[in-house]
Amino acid sequence: MARKTLFMTRPTAAGPQTAAFPRTTVVLTFLMENWSEGKAPPYSPMTSPPKPGAVDRAGILWANYGGQSGIARLMRIAGQHGVSGTVCINARSAELFPQTVKHIVASGFEIGGHNYMQDEVLSGLSEPEERALIQKSLRILTEISGQRPTGWLSSVIATTDKTADLLAEEGLLWHGDYNDIDQPHQVKTRSGSIVAIPHSDYADNRVLRGAPDDWFNCYKDMFDYLYRKEPGSLINITMHGNFGGRPLMAAQLDKLLTYIRAHDEVWMPRHDELANWVNKHSVQETPFTQRFAA
Repeated sequence: MARKTLFMTRPTAAGPQTAAFPRTTVVLTFLMENWSEGKAPPYSPMTSPPKPGAVDRAGILWANYGGQSGIARLMRIAGQHGVSGTVCINARSAELFPQTVKHIVASGFEIGGHNYMQDEVLSGLSEPEERALIQKSLRILTEISGQRPTGWLSSVIATTDKTADLLAEEGLLWHGDYNDIDQPHQVKTRSGSIVAIPHSDYADNRVLRGAPDDWFNCYKDMFDYLYRKEPGSLINITMHGNFGGRPLMAAQLDKLLTYIRAHDEVWMPRHDELANWVNKHSVQETPFTQRFAA
């Protein structure tokens, strides 16, 4: 009996031929991030904060791991399972690690905008300031990668009520800052529509001080539940290159993809492929009264 699995390979990248959601859709979101000069991630590996005014050199170098090794490892693991994904990149990271960005594109992964620096967030900016930051980030990523991003995930998911409008104004296809929905769908803006893609509620750095297999177990349990009881669901597996790309966490991704691949009727597109399918079938948000009526 032929398998019904719709894993992300080029022949199946267009997704289902109808407007019905696949039984389960799984997307991979990898994050390549850097902070402003002299700054480190707020979840630095140091167990004690540095003294006031001191530079957290360990944290800065720890953040660089994503561009130097982590993203490449995560992509290789995904590729070994026959799937691709989307890498959302701070434009500053692209400036620091241009060869990694070129490798991402050459490997068949999609790149998405992710602000200029991780700690330069959109919330609190005026509309002209926000537009300028978005345009600057997209320009740098385009120049370095050779292709213009078609989507955007804001750093720390910090948006304004104008972000979707500005992204649509730039002609982007998808916007990944939504955490109030479960399924992708078209969103109307003043500059046309854009596809809303829900963000993960449990990224890898949630287990920074815990056991790596806690992350695996959470995603496995979620996949099992949605696969059995909520067909048509989306799972967004999100990992940071500087943390999830290290062997302790990357091993969990390998294990999780092995588990998911053992199931039929699973589609694993890149964000742009998912968004193109949503647009092709004009997918709208499904009311909860319809989704949870039974």
